[in-house]
Formats: sequence, C-alpha cells, structure tokens
Amino acid sequence: MSFDLQPILNGELLRLRPLRPDDFHDLFAVASDPLLWEQHPASDRYEEEAFSQFFRESLKAGGALIATNAKDGRVIGSSRFHGYNEDNSEIEIGWTFLARSHWGGAYNREMKRLMLRHAFKFVNSVVFLIGPQNLRSQKAIERIGAVRVGSRLDGGGRDSLVYQITASERTFP
Repeated sequence: MSFDLQPILNGELLRLRPLRPDDFHDLFAVASDPLLWEQHPASDRYEEEAFSQFFRESLKAGGALIATNAKDGRVIGSSRFHGYNEDNSEIEIGWTFLARSHWGGAYNREMKRLMLRHAFKFVNSVVFLIGPQNLRSQKAIERIGAVRVGSRLDGGGRDSLVYQITASERTFP
C-alpha cells in the first residue's frame, strides 16, 4: 500500500488538509512573524520572498498540509510529510510551524498525533530533522515522545539532529 501523503485529518483543535496554491496569503499571514523563525536555520522565512520559495517547494514536495483551527476555520500553520522510504518503512514529518497564538503544546501535540497516527498505517518509523540551534522544536518533539537517534544533513545540506518515534514506542491513542 502506497503512503497517502496528503490526507485530510480532523482533530478536536485543528484540521489538516492538503496545501493548495490559493492558501499562500493566509499562510503567509501566519509565517510573517519573525519570532516563528528565530531559531530556525531559515530564519528569514518571515520575509515574503523567502516564504514564497518555501511555499512553492512545499507544493512541489506533495506532502504539505495546512492547519486550520477547528473552531473558526482560520489558518494557523502548516506541516509536511516527506521522504517516504518504503524499504526502510520510514517517513519524515517536518517543516512544521504554528502561529504564536497557538504555541504552548496542545495544537502541536494534536497535529503530530494526527500525523503520526496516519503515518503508522504505512510505516514503522517516523523521523524529525531539527536544526541544532532550534531548542524550541527539540523540546516540543521530545514532549511528544521522540528520541534523538543521531544527526545528518538535511535536504538543504545543513546539519540536523534526527529524532525518531517508532510504531512500537508510540504512547498516544
């Protein structure tokens, strides 16, 4: 069975659906906050030109999901499935960002829970690549049960820490 990279996933707090070209302005309104990117390797992503490139790459990658608030339908962020490796039974979840109004854990936890539940229908392992200086993301991913298993270069050639959750280790419903 082939991995469904762009599902529609519904939770109590948020809804994830495939990213579309007409989502640019709403998603950029969220991404234009410099504090979202201050620890990220691409710290200029709040600028429209840098975000435009990121957005185009997200669409082209085919696994990008937009997050909307379940209560009012407003765009609150984005995430992506990437690098499906059927032979290793692995997928990466990354490129996640949320509006600061939705920081604090509950929305990120639900987003990752929905994505992990979906991923584990197809793979045994999910990895997350995080920049060494991105302490906020490292702590957030550790809170949902990911374990640091090493390091490697990301798709942009930057050093990244590799965190992993396996189907047998998951501790959430």
